[in-house]
Amino acid sequence: MKFTTKNISKLLLCGVLIAGAGCSDFLKEEDPSNIAPETFFAVPEDAEAAVYGIYENLRFHGDGTGIFSANFQMLDALSGTAETETGQNSDLNNLYSYTYTGDNLHLSQWWRQLYDGIANANLAIEKIPGTPGITEANAKKWVGHAKFQRAFHYFWLVRLWGDVPLITKPILSWNDPNVNAPRASAETVYATIESDLLDAEQAGFAVTDASGLASQMAVKALLAKVYLTMAGEPLKKGAAYYQKAADKAKEVIDYATANPTKVGLFTSYNDLHDPTKENSLEHLFMIQYAAGVANANYQTYFLPNNTNITASGEVGTTVPTTNFLASYEAGDARTQEKGFYFKQYFLDGGVGAPITLNRFYVYKHFDTPANGAPPPGLPGTGNSGLNYPLLRYADVLLMYAEAQNEVGGAPNAAAYNALKAIRDRAGLTTPDIGTLNQTSFRELVWRERWHELSYEGQTWFDMIRIRKVYVYNASTNTHSFVDFVGATLNGATLQAKHLLLPLPAADYRNNPSLTGHNNPGWD
Repeated sequence: MKFTTKNISKLLLCGVLIAGAGCSDFLKEEDPSNIAPETFFAVPEDAEAAVYGIYENLRFHGDGTGIFSANFQMLDALSGTAETETGQNSDLNNLYSYTYTGDNLHLSQWWRQLYDGIANANLAIEKIPGTPGITEANAKKWVGHAKFQRAFHYFWLVRLWGDVPLITKPILSWNDPNVNAPRASAETVYATIESDLLDAEQAGFAVTDASGLASQMAVKALLAKVYLTMAGEPLKKGAAYYQKAADKAKEVIDYATANPTKVGLFTSYNDLHDPTKENSLEHLFMIQYAAGVANANYQTYFLPNNTNITASGEVGTTVPTTNFLASYEAGDARTQEKGFYFKQYFLDGGVGAPITLNRFYVYKHFDTPANGAPPPGLPGTGNSGLNYPLLRYADVLLMYAEAQNEVGGAPNAAAYNALKAIRDRAGLTTPDIGTLNQTSFRELVWRERWHELSYEGQTWFDMIRIRKVYVYNASTNTHSFVDFVGATLNGATLQAKHLLLPLPAADYRNNPSLTGHNNPGWD
């Protein structure tokens, strides 16, 4: 079951009421109308509709950013694991080559869309408790969802830009001083993120939620990720926060152990992009799409450029680099045909003659119903409704393994088993725990994060959190972790300034509270 909704702007609420609770009803959208915030929250259903509007904002990931590019590609481009086949989008090219500036369209759209989502959340948090007729429990729940989303949006912002304007109240007038809010310290932003997630954790969410709304497990997983990030760079809170990350991840793992049909790893990598298994088991939280209603256009950017093998658009602007594919261990099931990658398919919308492509492409986001299902062959619809993963159980296992190793000085059995579960599924042999020390286990976990979570917008954030890059050394024909500053990716040498993005040029120039206060190296 999925839901789709319209947007809520900073000043006007574009509402859509969701009638009933059936699967088809969640996918119905009425024509948007502009409704003043002070009059919209009139009945309990308005609180629900407002929260759906915040969730809808997540779909900005797949929105276009000029020709042959979408917002989500910014994170994969910066990670150094991807490249483009077309080279026709200068903003995307500049990300791949680390020559971007604050004028880059990807940067400005991320900034704007994240603050749009925060504005929607702020409005809901303030207005929902006073909605006539709403029960205390429902008010707490829907405010909790708004806080979960606000936390997620700020978590992206603070990792990308560091100190950012912290706005926690709705802006209902252009005279509001927060229109030109100054930057708050990253530590203050993280404190708000943590507070929002702790409130969401107690808001009465379902333990798991197949509708696509955040669940208790999703909140705990995100808290674990926030704590792990706070433990590392740039806050460097260390052992206490590694312990918090381990404890929160362990709550999810313990639930999965007791409820293996509710949370766990999929047995097949195909399940990761099976539309019938969205919002279930391994998928703790996803961006919601629905074919023909809210299409998942993001996946076309992973498809080979103009090959006529699918019924969908084929763009080829996020494709794996040869060096990254070579970093996987021999025999890794993720690199075998149609594990995480593919080279063989069929012409004519997926149902024609077989073809072998000249390189590997990303398969973990491949939507078979949209692209065609060979053989015996079902023609593709051309419309993808495939959700995009934001939190997976595999990530939780790896977060726990890393955090527990940092706290304990060496892996314990639980941390080892968490890592081993990921490697077992990939068909890999894990070194005996007795042969691993803190350093070797740490790097083994990092490698699994690079390989398991590839092309999910995770790798860049790991890079700036651990200040390391996984690179290929041509002289030794090996891959290893090297310091971020001075590392070479895509032919460019990373500098300290690349640890944070420059402020978007329009905001930097027009907001007097930001002008003159850019991130280091970007003035």
